[in-house]
Amino acid sequence: MNIVSKIKPLIISTLSGLYGQDYHETDLTINTTKPEFEGDYTLVLFSFVRQLKKSPEQLGQEIGAALVKSHPELFSAYNVIKGFLNLTIIDNYWLEVLQNNFQDPSFGKKAPNGQKVMVEYSSPNTNKPLHLGHLRNNFLGWSVAEILKYDGYEIYKTCISNDRGIHICKSMVTWQLFANGATPESTGIKGDHFVGDYYVRFGNEHKKQMAELIEKGLSREDAEKQAPIMKAAQQMLVDWEAGKPEVIALWKKMNSWVYQGFDVTYKRIGSDFDKTYFESETYLLGKKAVETGLAKNVFFKKEDGSVWIDLTADGLDEKVVQRKDGTAVYITQDIGLAAQKQEEFGCQQSIYVVADEQNYHFKVLKLIGEKLGIPGAEGIYHLSYGMVELPSGRMKTREGTVVDADDLIEEMVNVARQKTEELGKVKDFTAAELKELYDIIALGALKFFLLRVDPKKRMIFNPEESIDFHGFTGPFVQYTHARIKSILRKGGEQASTGNQQAALLKLEKDLIVLLEQYPTIIEQAVAEHNPSLLAIYAFNLAKSFNTFYTEHSVMNAETEEKKQLRLQLSEMTANVIASAMGLMGIRVPERM
Repeated sequence: MNIVSKIKPLIISTLSGLYGQDYHETDLTINTTKPEFEGDYTLVLFSFVRQLKKSPEQLGQEIGAALVKSHPELFSAYNVIKGFLNLTIIDNYWLEVLQNNFQDPSFGKKAPNGQKVMVEYSSPNTNKPLHLGHLRNNFLGWSVAEILKYDGYEIYKTCISNDRGIHICKSMVTWQLFANGATPESTGIKGDHFVGDYYVRFGNEHKKQMAELIEKGLSREDAEKQAPIMKAAQQMLVDWEAGKPEVIALWKKMNSWVYQGFDVTYKRIGSDFDKTYFESETYLLGKKAVETGLAKNVFFKKEDGSVWIDLTADGLDEKVVQRKDGTAVYITQDIGLAAQKQEEFGCQQSIYVVADEQNYHFKVLKLIGEKLGIPGAEGIYHLSYGMVELPSGRMKTREGTVVDADDLIEEMVNVARQKTEELGKVKDFTAAELKELYDIIALGALKFFLLRVDPKKRMIFNPEESIDFHGFTGPFVQYTHARIKSILRKGGEQASTGNQQAALLKLEKDLIVLLEQYPTIIEQAVAEHNPSLLAIYAFNLAKSFNTFYTEHSVMNAETEEKKQLRLQLSEMTANVIASAMGLMGIRVPERM
């Protein structure tokens, strides 16, 4: 139980005793005390003023005095400033927190709660490599899954591979036209990049053919449709849906190249999945849902044979769920897949990590699922996130301006090497150790920078800024962890497990107060599906430790008791930093 959970019932019983009324935890607002004031936690008094007809100053004095008198085992002092009651917690409480937890690498981890959650993320198209946008998606989905797991949930990580459709056929047609039988093996190009090159080439050839047709007098719209390469791609899609053997064989071959490439990237960035679904196997699942919806009068059929749902009463509009030719649309496929996932896993919540461009889609999906009575539909949750842009602007795949994930990671490794060499602190590292260190720093910088922003916000990614060793970055936190590990290694020192009674100095106490908040931060991150809270916390913890260490020596402390206290502080800080960073998929080095 954290300190706020302990304080609340004591304040409620004190309020009831003083004023003879019933109060609940929801009536209380308790915050950490601002640094410029004396105290640890602050009770906001304004909500009681009108009801009790007393001034904030009078209320604060009465409540504060009663708390300190009745509970000296927790409160040592109080003060009142402009409607805020600042409470000081006794040192012994903080010392107990430290001594009970400093050796626990899983501090804040909860026992299984019996609740199942599915997190779907990545969702790539099999016509191009993963790019910067996919990285934010993967890091966010993976981190949310791990945070939930740490909080006691049983987690299933899934991915839907968008492996069918016109975009796939574009790469296939272009490969037939221009590859002369080339393969990833014959060219030495990674499979997903190899196929992606043909998708980009399709766009270039299509533009060229359109220009020729426009010159012959066709409108732009007609030229777009009549371009021979586009017609070939459309025919290939028809042939695929008809199951034409040579088309299916080519489709399987090119997809296998892409999957091999994806696997390499996933392994590099640390993404993993318990199950991958394939659109080619799920796109017909919605047929049954359409029949059910018509039978329940949830859907209706128009004169042309298309099937719709009217969501105007829900503040949306009419939505087609099956085309007039009987083919499924994306929403229908997702309804069918949602039902299948529920049958397979029976999760209480199903989180979809998808960019904010699909906000409307997921509102509709949840509504339709609920109206059809699909089990688990009420647990559908869209973890919407903002797009990632570069300082130069938005990326476009067809124009070849997308930043490939693999290329970006290599660039980050080069920046990590350059920055580390500038600091000149790795002369005693072997070549293999340096290679691993640069990888740890590069991926740590990348993940931290993409996760430190609230998922709902759009962001601009700047590689140079992300790898600064002094700013709000992953390398700054990693460096602090390595620094602490260096302190703990000096002379083979191990913190004693004996109880410490030394009075806490301000910076020592500030650090323990922050460490004690870690389980609460995890709970908030779970409630908001927001790893940025962990990134901010890890940064503040690293900053707080550095401030403490600048002022107070550990190994040359004033007394042996102080030395042991500070070793405990250092060990717990290192453990919590490693835990918080680990939940974001970031490794922390033992030395840097």
